[in-house]
Amino acid sequence: MSILINKDTRIVTQGITGNTGEFHTTQCLEYAYGRDCFVAGVTPGKEGQSVQGVPVYNTVKDAKEQHGVNASVIYVPPRFAAAAIDEAVDAELDLVICITEGIPVADMIKTRDRMRKMNSKTVLVGPNCPGVITPEEVKIGIMPGYIHKKGGIGVVSRSGTLTYEAVHQLTQMGMGQSSCVGIGGDPVNGMKHIDVMKMFNDDPETEAVVMCGEIGGTDEEECAAWIKENMTKPVVGFIAGVTAPPGKRMGHAGAIISGGQGTAQSKIDALKDAGVHVTVNPSEMGSTLQSALS
Repeated sequence: MSILINKDTRIVTQGITGNTGEFHTTQCLEYAYGRDCFVAGVTPGKEGQSVQGVPVYNTVKDAKEQHGVNASVIYVPPRFAAAAIDEAVDAELDLVICITEGIPVADMIKTRDRMRKMNSKTVLVGPNCPGVITPEEVKIGIMPGYIHKKGGIGVVSRSGTLTYEAVHQLTQMGMGQSSCVGIGGDPVNGMKHIDVMKMFNDDPETEAVVMCGEIGGTDEEECAAWIKENMTKPVVGFIAGVTAPPGKRMGHAGAIISGGQGTAQSKIDALKDAGVHVTVNPSEMGSTLQSALS
């Protein structure tokens, strides 16, 4: 089993005719059930064209009517990406994964507020994220598929690089993954750690979870509080940014310590208090999980 996506998901690529959209859609088409899952693309004004055999439409609504798409992946340039999310939300897709980085914060505030006011059913992952993969079924995004292996470990991370590192370690140790979710590091985004953790906890075939966080915000602390009261499966945690100086942004737009909140130590303390097996060494995420399961 898995969360968010599987071989039955029907996906539209928004921005498919751009270099980035075409390249990564091609990679996803070649992965497992990709040819079955990626059924349409959207670029306004280019309806009637095709990319790697995938038909292109002017709107997400048209793609949904023709192919029954229920998920979107967005590679639209930053200036237009929030509007692309809005379009997918208006088409009432179940899932939107926005890979684009550099979207103006003001645009994302408007989009998230719009989703809230319309009580949208759409689940948003990202922006500025690597995507989601259910190993050996379907990948939506830019992650290297070959490092993944089907299994029972869930992975959730704000950092794409840390996602890949955790997955590689798990695979090398013979531990496959149920689903891997890169939620992105922007300050205004969709799914949080807690949302993904709830899904993994409810998934009968996810046995344990690796959670990667970083400085900035309080999302990890909020997730830790939920884990303490509700989680029934082992969790391994790693928080990046222990040596980051206060007031300086490190990496992601959301990775900034402000007013004494969002420090790596506060997150580590919260996770430990929740019973999470925390490692301070990113090279030991896999071995820490192996010890937790033994």
